[in-house]
Amino acid sequence: MIGALMPPPQFWNTRLMQLLRSGFMILATTSLLAACTSIVPPAPGPGRSTSAPVQLTQGGILAAINGTRAANGKPPLRYNVKLEAAARSQANLMAAKDTLSHDLGVTLRQRVTTAGYDGAVGENVAGGQSTLDQAISGWLASPAHRDTLLSTRFQEFGLAVATVPANRSSKYRVYWAFIAGGPFEAWH
Repeated sequence: MIGALMPPPQFWNTRLMQLLRSGFMILATTSLLAACTSIVPPAPGPGRSTSAPVQLTQGGILAAINGTRAANGKPPLRYNVKLEAAARSQANLMAAKDTLSHDLGVTLRQRVTTAGYDGAVGENVAGGQSTLDQAISGWLASPAHRDTLLSTRFQEFGLAVATVPANRSSKYRVYWAFIAGGPFEAWH
């Protein structure tokens, strides 16, 4: 939820602090499920290199995200390529810097604006999960990430994953970014 412009900035400062506290507690108590934890990806199968990012189809992404939302009584989201571009920017930046963070010198608002998206946004990031299902499980285990993933204020989303090349040591190896978006009016 970091980076959304509505509600007022003080709301986001409070949410950021809640997110930071929640993230810390989840890291401390549920290291295998939290969205910000390290899970060692499985060894590559024959002919598969860990240097290539996990490959996902838009249909597979939609099925995983909207299946999770349906299982929690929430309406489906549309896929948005502008939000995907902003998510890809963040996933690539996290992989390049081998750091799990919402802000690595470029804020969420800057990334979505650069991608041509100007609605309200919320973001979930994850590191170390080798599959989208694992990343989703981590987000569901964190109250702030869960709120973003299941919010009915958002109507669309984009998702991306990036992997640190196998020839570099890495804390998380695989980085995920999910950005949900919708109209500012939903936050009034």
